[in-house]
Amino acid sequence: MSFFIRVVFAVAACALMGVAAILLVYAPYVVIRDSLAGQALLESLLGVVGYLIVAIALFDVAKYFFEEEVPAGREKRTAADARRGLTKFISTIIIAIFLESLVLVFETARNQISDVIYAALLLVAGCLTLVSLGLFQRLSASVEQTVGPEPEAREHGKGEAEGARGLASRPANG
Repeated sequence: MSFFIRVVFAVAACALMGVAAILLVYAPYVVIRDSLAGQALLESLLGVVGYLIVAIALFDVAKYFFEEEVPAGREKRTAADARRGLTKFISTIIIAIFLESLVLVFETARNQISDVIYAALLLVAGCLTLVSLGLFQRLSASVEQTVGPEPEAREHGKGEAEGARGLASRPANG
């Protein structure tokens, strides 16, 4: 079952990278098409920024899948490893939310000022997500300090410490 799940994540990551690559090719095409058609260049450039933001976020999510979910033997990772991986993933989403809301603010301010409330709500959602991530970091770090490292991490650290002592006690050959 674990192999099947890793394959599913690998296929999903490849699909996300494919969609992101298409967006990276489509974005300049839109600008060239609109400029040749004599349309407003600023609006198409703002649209392209949105495409590029989504493409970068998709690439980053696919990278997360390849780093965290696809490799074999990652099931026995520590809580700290899981926290770091989740933090990287959520940080990517937060950056995409903030960039997209910024583009949305500029677009709506130029076109329909009454719709700026939706862009502001997206900014608020990004801020709440960021505060939630900070709270998660704080609580999980304090739990790790209170509980201590997991048994596998203690044994892994113990083995490294013994190895370092063994190397330090050996005479240097020179």
